[in-house]
Amino acid sequence: MKYFSTRDKSLEFSFKDIFLRGLAPEGGLFLPSKIKKYNGGELKNLSKLSYVDLATEIIFNFCQSDIGKKQLKSLIKKAYDSFKSKEVVEVKKVGNYNLLELYHGPTLAFKDIAMQVIGNMYDYLKVSEDKVVNIIVATSGDTGAAAISALNDRNNINVFILHPHNKISNIQRKIMTTIGSNNIFNIAVKGSFDDCQKIVKDMFNENDFREKINMSGVNSINWARIICQIVYYFYSVFKINKKNISFSVPTGNFGDAYAGYMAKKMGLPIDKLIIATNENNILQRVINTGEYKPGIVKPSLSPSMDIQISSNFERLLFDILGEDDKKVALLMNNLKTKGFFKLDQEAVKIIKKDFCAEKINDKEVLDIIKNFNLESKFILDPHTATAFGAVKKIKNLSETIILGTAHPYKFLETVKKATGIEVIPPSQLSNIVDKEERFDILDNNISKIKNYILEKTI
Repeated sequence: MKYFSTRDKSLEFSFKDIFLRGLAPEGGLFLPSKIKKYNGGELKNLSKLSYVDLATEIIFNFCQSDIGKKQLKSLIKKAYDSFKSKEVVEVKKVGNYNLLELYHGPTLAFKDIAMQVIGNMYDYLKVSEDKVVNIIVATSGDTGAAAISALNDRNNINVFILHPHNKISNIQRKIMTTIGSNNIFNIAVKGSFDDCQKIVKDMFNENDFREKINMSGVNSINWARIICQIVYYFYSVFKINKKNISFSVPTGNFGDAYAGYMAKKMGLPIDKLIIATNENNILQRVINTGEYKPGIVKPSLSPSMDIQISSNFERLLFDILGEDDKKVALLMNNLKTKGFFKLDQEAVKIIKKDFCAEKINDKEVLDIIKNFNLESKFILDPHTATAFGAVKKIKNLSETIILGTAHPYKFLETVKKATGIEVIPPSQLSNIVDKEERFDILDNNISKIKNYILEKTI
């Protein structure tokens, strides 16, 4: 399996290359040269597998040149041994809805599903064998916690977490900042998640700096994240056992939704992928109008979705523009120089074959959490609530699975405001509020953050 960049198809990379790099040299995102498409008989055989075996089969398609199947299964099994659910994820009928619970990992968020596997991949691929690897991560809350959980105390690996200062929930921050491992460095940036993400991307694009610190990344732009997330789309469709199932996906960076799109390309009978956004609704706007124009980030009750630059959307662009890397590069340059780009109506039409989108505001989130608890005696986190809200706004949907992306305990204040209920902490987080935090507050300035990293690594 070879990989190329969305902005330059001429260069080829191995899985190990793209795993370590995260981002292509010219700023593009990596895609595989071919995609396995399962026929009906193959899907039937896959449906009989456990989650670990299913993950092995699907992920192996994308990394077989660098990881043997036996070794891959071993590192996947090891990754999921700590999950509270035996099958990693759970598909539940809650009221009249199908809920896919993705938060049974160590940090209570769907990011664990990919990150725990990625942590073991670093060890297996021995990317840190010769010298220390410095992983730089931008997070709106959950990615950072998952990365820390997966990578703390690993030999020859440092992890630098950039999160927006005072713009994530208290519990999200505490999960990240109370792990005292010497290889973890938490940076609270005076800015938004988009600011953090831009700093990380700009560092990747500075070849001298990247090489100097042996830089790597595990944000959702890393292809390894996507291939791990594809698995639960297959698993949940098999559990429901119906054709043409739709998915409602709460998202800001589009990575989780793109994983569903990949599952559909691989032959899974998915009808629509519903993009649920909060008031930072750039994805709703581009899907409905073709205009991709980032605005000012609005803090919301669903902070992990407070994103105005949805990086993974570039992978979809590559497809809808006829796999034309030059067109993609031009649009990305327009975004950089002009602050926006506009897709023509034909491109919008193509997107709408697979996607639809709705915006859910904070008041609606509170109402959804409140009413759903009254009706079903079930507590939603504010991100999953947006996915429920989007489903209610769309008519004539096929059978739909709603992605539950985080445990409600991570958003205590919002849940209490909506329901009056004090969420009981899960056992692994029972004493987290009392733990000492460790993080540094830095200006939204790439030079200052680079100097901070250099001081800790050189």
